[in-house]
Amino acid sequence: MMHTRRHFVTASAAVAAAAAAGMRAAQRPTKDDISLAAWSINRSFFTTHRWKNLDLPRIAREEFAINGLELVNQFFENPVQGYLRQLLNNGKKHGVTFVLVMVDGEGDMAARDKSERTQAAVCHRKWVDIAHLLGCHAIRCNLGGSREGWKQDKDLVGRAAESFNNLLEYARGAGLNVVIENHGGASSDPEVLVGIMKAVNNPDFGVLPDFGNVNPGDDNAEVLRKIVPYAKGISVKASWAPDGTHPGWDLEKLIKICQDAGYHGFWGIESSYGRGGRRAPGAAQPEPELSPDQLWENEKKGVLLTKAVLERLVLKKS
Repeated sequence: MMHTRRHFVTASAAVAAAAAAGMRAAQRPTKDDISLAAWSINRSFFTTHRWKNLDLPRIAREEFAINGLELVNQFFENPVQGYLRQLLNNGKKHGVTFVLVMVDGEGDMAARDKSERTQAAVCHRKWVDIAHLLGCHAIRCNLGGSREGWKQDKDLVGRAAESFNNLLEYARGAGLNVVIENHGGASSDPEVLVGIMKAVNNPDFGVLPDFGNVNPGDDNAEVLRKIVPYAKGISVKASWAPDGTHPGWDLEKLIKICQDAGYHGFWGIESSYGRGGRRAPGAAQPEPELSPDQLWENEKKGVLLTKAVLERLVLKKS
C-alpha cells in the first residue's frame, strides 16, 4: 500500500519534475503573502452547498484577490488522480498557490493504544502524497489525545512524538513539512506542543499557530509567544462582530508577536463574521437566521476585514 500511494504521486509526467525537486529537506515560503484558509467559507459549503473544492482557486482569486490557498481534507469530494489534476490545473489557471492541506478525521496521533496511533499515522500518509502532488509545503495535523486530564498524562508527549516520527519518515524526501495546529485541549497547551517539537527535533516538523484556539483562562498572546518560534505557517483566526469590531483578541498585537519572532511566509486567513467573537460568560448570542446569500456575504466580509488588517500590517499597503 505504501508503494502504491507513493507511485500514485510520482507516476504521471505532470508531476515528475515536482517529485524530483521534492527529494530534499522540506522548505516553506519565506516571502510574506496572504492565503485563504478554506475553512473561512465552510458554512456555505456545508449549509448551502454553494461551492465545491474545485472552485476554491477561482474563489480565492476572483472574490478575494488572494494568492494562496489552504485546503481542508473534508472538502475533497473524490481525491483520485484525475480530480487532483483538475484541482492543480485550476490553481495554475487562476495563479493560486496551494499552501497546505488541513487534515482532520484521520485518527488520534496521541492515542494510548499503540496500534490506534500507528494506524492514525498511516491514515495521514495519503494526504502527504496529495499535498506533494499539489505543490503544498505542508500538511496540518491534529495532535489528538484527551481534551481533559492531559496535564496528568505523563506519556502524551512521547506517544505523539512516536506517531509524528512515523509520519515524518514516510514524508521524508517529499519536500513537505508536517505541522500541528493548536486545536484545544492538549494541543493548545504550549508546554505540550513545545515538548513534542523538542522530542521529535526534525527540521520538517513544526507548528501552525492559530490566534484563537487557546484553552479557557489562557492568554492568546502568551500562548502564541511560546509556540511561534516553531511556526511554519500562521493561522490568522479572526472572529468579527456585526459592527466590524474584533472583541475576542487583539489581532494587531498577535500579528506583531509573529513579526517580532521573525516569521515570514503565508499568513492564512481563517475568519468569521457576525458571530461576535468571544462571548461574555453566560451571555446568550443566538445567530440570526440567514439566507444563503446573506451567509455568503458574511463569510466574504470576514475574509476581507482580516485581509485588510494583514495588508496594512504585513504587506504595508496603505
